Amino acid sequence: MPRASELNRGNVVSIDGTPHVVRQLETRSPSARGAATLYKVRFINLLTGQKRDESLKGDVILDEIDYEKAAVFFSYVDGEHYVFMNADDYSQYLISGSALEDEIPYLIEGIEGVTALIVEGQAVAIELPQSVMMVVTDTAPGIKGASASARTKPATLATGLVVQVPEYLERGEMIRVNTTNGKFMARA
Repeated sequence: MPRASELNRGNVVSIDGTPHVVRQLETRSPSARGAATLYKVRFINLLTGQKRDESLKGDVILDEIDYEKAAVFFSYVDGEHYVFMNADDYSQYLISGSALEDEIPYLIEGIEGVTALIVEGQAVAIELPQSVMMVVTDTAPGIKGASASARTKPATLATGLVVQVPEYLERGEMIRVNTTNGKFMARA
């Protein structure tokens, strides 16, 4: 049973008897003497997909749920569901699009490093790698000599995600995008 101070992004805990995954975690240390450090946590209900924000003191104990993590890769979209295949035994997991709301802009065919959270034999969520490689499908033409400037321009990627990229990048180039904040990291 983890304490609030021991939580990490991706942990699965029980709140009111239902499984929740930790999506965001922020530590706040009050300046007053004797005040306890607060942990602002955003949980996602794995059954309904609803967000729940909690402010917890560091010594609050949360119930942990039995779950497995399995390496998977994105296979295809089947109506409302996204199909992932287990990398070890090739079994398939269906996850609804509403449960993957924040991850959908980064799901491209052949993405590696994806981990599925499996509760009672059912995949309920995925964890993306820290960064993904994507193709720039639309952007303004590149500007010669723009590498010295820090100016950016919007670029549309293969999944429809729009990120700010340096002016020298052109259509068709591969870039690396951070999956936690959706920002350009580097040219691939």
